[in-house]
Amino acid sequence: MKVAPIVFGTDGWRALIADEFTSANVRACAGGVAYLVKKGPNPERGVVIGYDTRFGSEDFAAAAAEVLTGAGLPASLCDRAASTPAVAFAVVAQGAASGIVITSSHNPWNWNGFKYKPDYGGSASEALSRELEAAANIARGRDLRCLSLEEARHDGLLRTFDPREQYFRQLASLVDLERLRGAGLRVAVDSMHGSAARYLAELLRGGRTLVHELHSRRDPLFRGVGGRPEPIEAHLGALQRAVRGGRYDVGVATDGDGDRLGILDEKGRFVTQLQVYALLALYMLEAKGERGPLVKALTATAMAEKLGRLYGVPVFETAVGMKHLGPVFRREQALFGGEESGGYVFRGHIPERDGVLSGLAFLDLMVRLDKTPSQLIQHLYRKVGPHHYRRLDVTFPQARRKELAARVAAAEPARLAGQAVKGRDTLDGTRFKLADGSWLLIRFSGTEPLLRLYAEAPSPKQVEASLKAGCELIGV
Repeated sequence: MKVAPIVFGTDGWRALIADEFTSANVRACAGGVAYLVKKGPNPERGVVIGYDTRFGSEDFAAAAAEVLTGAGLPASLCDRAASTPAVAFAVVAQGAASGIVITSSHNPWNWNGFKYKPDYGGSASEALSRELEAAANIARGRDLRCLSLEEARHDGLLRTFDPREQYFRQLASLVDLERLRGAGLRVAVDSMHGSAARYLAELLRGGRTLVHELHSRRDPLFRGVGGRPEPIEAHLGALQRAVRGGRYDVGVATDGDGDRLGILDEKGRFVTQLQVYALLALYMLEAKGERGPLVKALTATAMAEKLGRLYGVPVFETAVGMKHLGPVFRREQALFGGEESGGYVFRGHIPERDGVLSGLAFLDLMVRLDKTPSQLIQHLYRKVGPHHYRRLDVTFPQARRKELAARVAAAEPARLAGQAVKGRDTLDGTRFKLADGSWLLIRFSGTEPLLRLYAEAPSPKQVEASLKAGCELIGV
């Protein structure tokens, strides 16, 4: 039986637990990290290692530590499950050479993954990902030297630490927590059994603001959120029911590793990721009065360009994935950036998505403008016009991938969903720009066996028409 290679996608390597995601393959990935760190300028700074709440994540993290310390590198291992942004910030705060996070973020319960964070605390670039991928596959064929955790501690190569304290201080430097604590907000939080559980509750405690948290206990099966800790409408039924009772001003959800955000308005209605992107950009540009470039993955909202023109700032567009967006964000010293996935990046923080910081920023926007979430959306629409959005995920037999890819590549319709096609590009998948300003994108997921269709339009009806036309175009 042919062994599948380790492949790093849009944000690390992910695979089914006990199928490809095994201790042996995690050790191979750690061996690849050891190779990169030892060839770098400061190997003595060591590696930070964190993990999420998935099945066996702490054991996989220990396996990575055994390889790194076996290679003579110092390792700082989190003493509990921690969000990816908290671990990434620890890399920067501790001056480490790099970081590892054992997580598969929002994937279903039976997946796990391996994320690599260079010394700047963001996602690895495409070139660095390919280098790590090659090193990991070479390491898989070698007998890697490992130290037990006890031996590594005895030799002074391993320490354990709690990453929350320094991370919370960082968040307090970016958002006025005292203002939020005193605002008297009623916030419902769904941590989706993830590694950012109790973060928001702890950050906001001690004032008039009340936080009620759902799914804060560890559950590797992610029960109550559909077995998949992704903060999209389909998985937030419990949070919607809580908010619809009228007891809360807003619903906030973070994903399995705490780097994504989902929002419900005061009526329990889902605020799309594209609306949240635009509102958080407005937070930085209007509420805080700051200026700087905006960066967006091509799946994010066209409202970014309208806000860019309105506030006189440039907008840069990238392929999907922080390995593409992150380098542009750093290069342009951007003010704000984000993706359709619900991941958002802020100047002054690490160049990495952060669901907890994004949630705090959204609450701060509500307080600064004294508006409910639905009022914020109307305030935004008065500036840029209405924008509606939906993503459709289509599963397919692996045998059809080449056929579907060929259909997408060959598609050059003159009209879609009753609109003339004004442009077509292939930056990441195939995107059709339509006459009314709407767009449809068809692309394969970089982390899962899914074909994804994305549509944004001035009306929900046009969104649905675009998605239907896309399905008909490729035969799914």
